[in-house]
Amino acid sequence: MFCYQCQETALNKGCTMRGVCGKSDKLAHLMDLLIHTFKGIAYVSTRLLKHGVYHPEDSLSVMQGLFRTITNANWDENVFIKLIGEAIALRDKRKKELCDLTGITCNESNAQCPAAVTFQVEPQDYQDFALKVGVLSTENEDVRSLREAIIYGLKGISAYADHAAMLGYSDDDVNKFMMEGLAATIDDSLSAEALTALVIKTGEHAVKTMALLDKANTETYGHPEPTKVNLGVGKNPGIIVSGHDLRDFEELLIQTEGKGVDIYTHCEMLPAHYYPAFKKYKHFIGNYGSAWWHQLEDFENFNGAILMTTNCLVPLRKENTYLNRLFTTGMVGYPGAVHIPDRKPGRMKDFRPLIERALKCAPPNELETGEIVGGFGHHTVLSLADKIVDAVKSGAIKRFVVMAGCDGRMPSRKYFTEVAQSLPKDTIILTAGCAKYRYNKLPLGDIGGIPRVLDAGQCNDSYSLAVIALKLKEVFGFDDVNRLPLSFDLAWYEQKAVAVLLALLSLGFKDIIAGPTLPGFLSPNVAKVIIDAFGLRKTTTPEEDIKLMMGS
Repeated sequence: MFCYQCQETALNKGCTMRGVCGKSDKLAHLMDLLIHTFKGIAYVSTRLLKHGVYHPEDSLSVMQGLFRTITNANWDENVFIKLIGEAIALRDKRKKELCDLTGITCNESNAQCPAAVTFQVEPQDYQDFALKVGVLSTENEDVRSLREAIIYGLKGISAYADHAAMLGYSDDDVNKFMMEGLAATIDDSLSAEALTALVIKTGEHAVKTMALLDKANTETYGHPEPTKVNLGVGKNPGIIVSGHDLRDFEELLIQTEGKGVDIYTHCEMLPAHYYPAFKKYKHFIGNYGSAWWHQLEDFENFNGAILMTTNCLVPLRKENTYLNRLFTTGMVGYPGAVHIPDRKPGRMKDFRPLIERALKCAPPNELETGEIVGGFGHHTVLSLADKIVDAVKSGAIKRFVVMAGCDGRMPSRKYFTEVAQSLPKDTIILTAGCAKYRYNKLPLGDIGGIPRVLDAGQCNDSYSLAVIALKLKEVFGFDDVNRLPLSFDLAWYEQKAVAVLLALLSLGFKDIIAGPTLPGFLSPNVAKVIIDAFGLRKTTTPEEDIKLMMGS
């Protein structure tokens, strides 16, 4: 196998025997085969589009398939075998449609259809065929780097677009670019310059997708508002919900009301507490535990039923006992866990098996007590714009530091805690994503009533931070967002963070610090292009990076 899509990749070069995440070589091969088949669908779809034929449902199918290949999302090999078969059938259906329109014979030997390889998914075929179409099948290191940057950005876009689609929101431009971007990764005629432009275009569509999801979430559940979130536990059996999907969360709240079951969030579901629509549910108790990589201990201690709505599911160890109370839904899957099927048109998902299991469980063990505060999305922060501007002009606030992104297991990530602790007291930390668990429980205080840590929400809410920055640029009358007293110190782990980074680059933000490593999929030449053009740099030490940020 070969995989280097996440920050944990072995030696920051690539996992070749087994993924550091726990992914087996067989699962990696199946994911490579599925992505290859999606490239074939994309190739045909872009040509159909030139003839005025557009199938938005195909884009959603591709996006949901790519979502399943994100790090720590789906571990079920049988799911991928089924998806590969379905993708081949869809590709061949669209091939026939294209052939009927153009009169071109489209088969495996036809040079005009380079993605038209047909194969039967048999166990003995996984490795040989996957190696022919996987990451390393692109021999030129720089072209490979650019192609994979596009694919990983598209994976992030896919996750956010799927959440929006679940709430009834979609964007034809995003749907069409999904096919354009994937098709470009098998087009040998594209130069490195053309692929570089497509990388930035991927970032532009990441911005559109996050804006779409922000609209979907806020129009459905209201604008996030400053909220104190309980860290303690109740006395009833509980269900802990992790992942990112707010519609799943809403339907579970509705179905558990009055049942004697308490609901808790974990990791990236913490921001559910900030939405007005969820505050009416008295059995919505609080947040339990910390970031995703703590779940082996958090879920064990929780005692109750567990619902994973999206990625961030860690493989269980032998000593873990909670597989019989682990439930998955949507794009996530795990062998041995009960999967809650997709909702039928006009109906909710049926969470009865999950609820029935929860009622047989003991209440959670208490991990901690107290509260944390969040809910500072762009709507709230911009309502404080006058107060913030006055604080900046008076010198009370000297700088804003965006510390958004992902948390992870590596000990080097204590860097982000040390930065938060060491930043001058006249700085404000803007955050989103699970990286905040490195510092959101620290007593960092406030500046004139403005908390020093402003949590905008999930990783997709990094869009809020960009909106805030662009609005402040306007308020201060600057012609360049990089003139703001604003620095970026980002943590990354998986492909949604790649989409966020590309989004920020496409918006013109420069001198971003990211870590604990720069992406391993960036070849030296591609990394140099990005560093030279945007000033992207790797984290060093808290002292040096703070000095750099405060002196900008």
